[in-house]
Amino acid sequence: QVQLVESGGGNVQPGGSLRLSCVASGNIGSITPIGWYRQTPGSQRACAALIGTTGTTRYQDSVKGRFTISRDNAKNAVYLQMDSLKSEDTAIYFCFMVVDRTGVWGQGTQVTVSS
Repeated sequence: QVQLVESGGGNVQPGGSLRLSCVASGNIGSITPIGWYRQTPGSQRACAALIGTTGTTRYQDSVKGRFTISRDNAKNAVYLQMDSLKSEDTAIYFCFMVVDRTGVWGQGTQVTVSS
């Protein structure tokens, strides 16, 4: 069974930075698209950033130029560098991977941006 373990969330002031990490463990054959999603209370989970197997990236308009997604295939890991954070970035962030054609979610990590 594949599990995703996220880390790196926390509290930060506006304008600050955080780096989220997500590592997959278990019986892993291949990992195709990977993404970071985020969710606020009362809202649906939304995709903040995606990265394909060749490194192609896509970002939610509101995070373009501030967030950077990257992956390390050798470590079965994905990262989200978040800079110039704003209060509206406050959310629970979830890692998502397609492992052997099956979607797998992480448990979520809280990011709070507040002065």
